[in-house]
Amino acid sequence: MSIAGRILARQAKLPPAETRTVTVDRDLPITMPDGVILLADHYAPQGLGERPTVMIRSVYTDRTKGSFVAKLIAERGFHVLIVSGRGTCGSGGTLDPFASERDDGLAVLAWLKQQPWFNGVLGTTGASYLGFTQWAIADAAGPTLQAMSTQLTSSDFRSMIYPGDALSLEIFLGWAYVVHHQERPLLSYLYALVSGTRRRTAAARHLPLAEADEIALGAVAPHWREWLDHGQADDPWWTRSDHSGRVAAVTAPNHLVGGWRDFMLPALIRDYQELHRAGRKPYLTIGPWHHWDTQASLTSVREGLLWLRAQLLGDRTGLRDKPVRIHLDGAGEWLDLDSYPPPEVQPRPWHLQPGGGLATAGPPESQPDRLAYDPANPTPDPELPPRLMGIKRAHGDRVLRDRTDVLTYTSEPLAADLDAIGVPRAILHVSSDAASADFYVRICDVAPSGKATYVTDGLQRFAPVPACAEVELWPTAYRIRRGHRIRVQITAGAFPRWDRNPAAGTRLLHHDPVRPSAVVLPILE
Repeated sequence: MSIAGRILARQAKLPPAETRTVTVDRDLPITMPDGVILLADHYAPQGLGERPTVMIRSVYTDRTKGSFVAKLIAERGFHVLIVSGRGTCGSGGTLDPFASERDDGLAVLAWLKQQPWFNGVLGTTGASYLGFTQWAIADAAGPTLQAMSTQLTSSDFRSMIYPGDALSLEIFLGWAYVVHHQERPLLSYLYALVSGTRRRTAAARHLPLAEADEIALGAVAPHWREWLDHGQADDPWWTRSDHSGRVAAVTAPNHLVGGWRDFMLPALIRDYQELHRAGRKPYLTIGPWHHWDTQASLTSVREGLLWLRAQLLGDRTGLRDKPVRIHLDGAGEWLDLDSYPPPEVQPRPWHLQPGGGLATAGPPESQPDRLAYDPANPTPDPELPPRLMGIKRAHGDRVLRDRTDVLTYTSEPLAADLDAIGVPRAILHVSSDAASADFYVRICDVAPSGKATYVTDGLQRFAPVPACAEVELWPTAYRIRRGHRIRVQITAGAFPRWDRNPAAGTRLLHHDPVRPSAVVLPILE
């Protein structure tokens, strides 16, 4: 085993290896229906007899640079087939991210079934794009697919790139940059990531955004331009990369892993809830992590492997009793539950008040607050930029504190601890003459010292602007302690996390008995 593999196995707390002898057949050609050839590597554990296969499909360098993960899985009792997607790492064709994964994945599965070492039992695992490729084929794989673990991912690509119907600009511009440079030698690749911050910053600010690829990458990225050309949710172009309608039909047991700060979490929770409603008995683990958190990666590798061993090899020693384990932020503890959110949760509105107050009581008669917005100076996103692929910018509570285009509402100190577990939402009664408007809502926990800590947030783009605008916030599990205050901040944008709305002007936010704007928290009673 490589040094990197040993370190990963130790840090991830993996179960012991069954064998240290693994053979590797590299660059196996797999022909797609259109004649394009994808390359794959096969890791075969020796001395264990017939074993199931774990399939991993990626457009990253997992096969060529990160293959120690495949070996770790093989050492623990599985054949592993790792496949490079179109236009990456030696595979033929042109990179067609997300859209080509169903057809290509089913072709790879048909090839796999013809291999003499395949015993007819398949499992899949992987995070992010590697999770999406699992969803792409899961319903059509039939009884061959007997376990899967989708981590930090979604079954629907559009929900990733247009959360709240606005472009996830910073992340996916960074994603295009990473994929464009990823096959360089390691030092050259890392230099490109660090030195490219200025170019990505200039690209994010450039209009039209369709040209941002040339500024950031120095080249046209066809997929970037397609994503922007097909921005509307009802555009049939998204059909090839939307597998959410088939989630409930997937019979393979699934352990989903996510993080409270992960940009894909809302869609992952929707996938979990679809499986739960369909009676599929999914497992769910959510920690205090963002998408690039090392601990999220280590947990995903460990939980995915333990799940595959339980479902495919009958080794259930690594499974917990309760199907759901979530971290309760603010309390620093883990909860084991039967479902997320637990049935004891009740929606409780906290109403915006005149003068910047926030209370459970309804608001009195009052004049609306004015929310200004200028796309030439868009309201900044206060959250931490994505690691290595983000844009250089200030972050934290201070970036909103002194701006005039932010509305802030703060409660009195709480008389008792409050546990919010579920999906909060904001109900905003608004007026606007603009053709379109964004509403960004952020909830913070304010300690007696004045320190504000993120709880959840979300943005929704509206066109046209309704009289009552509902904004779904990120799923959460958070304890706001006695003596702390709840703070709600509302803006008309969060740039560059989301792209800027071009419609300038002032929006009116009402808080009166007829139009009682509020945030609705899912409170554990």
